[in-house]
Amino acid sequence: MKPHELYKAVDPATIHQMLEWFRSNDKNVYKHCVATLANARKLRPVFVEKKSIADQYKWILQTLQLRASDAIGEHLLQAWFMAGHQPMLASFCDALGILHDGKGSIQGDLPKALDSDRLDAGIEKLLKENDPKVVAVYLHVFNMQSENGWENLNERLAQNPSLALA
Repeated sequence: MKPHELYKAVDPATIHQMLEWFRSNDKNVYKHCVATLANARKLRPVFVEKKSIADQYKWILQTLQLRASDAIGEHLLQAWFMAGHQPMLASFCDALGILHDGKGSIQGDLPKALDSDRLDAGIEKLLKENDPKVVAVYLHVFNMQSENGWENLNERLAQNPSLALA
């Protein structure tokens, strides 16, 4: 799944949660996002900034659903998870036996294959400790880190109703 496809499939409330997190915790990323997306659409950022917050979020989401926004869309998701969900990332890496820095940033290369038992245990733990909608988005973003995703993770994402994006 490409980032623009993810933004089309995900519950808009989850993206609003991400954008709200950036507005509250890292205004520079939020402003950069608005400026980058506006410039890509040949608009001045002030066009977006003058909108109400709800309308800004709606416009950002609509723009992130465009294929041309894949780079900024993936970067936003990665930044949100790396800065706002470090315990969840570290927990998943621990469950899979992937070396990381304690904050979820992987050290070395990602494995070529994921152990199915460890994957199931990791998913179960994430779902128990976190919002399932956020977990679903995270697992899709994690799966993007491999060219075609991991086969067993692709299966879990397609078959587990708890991991539905919307």
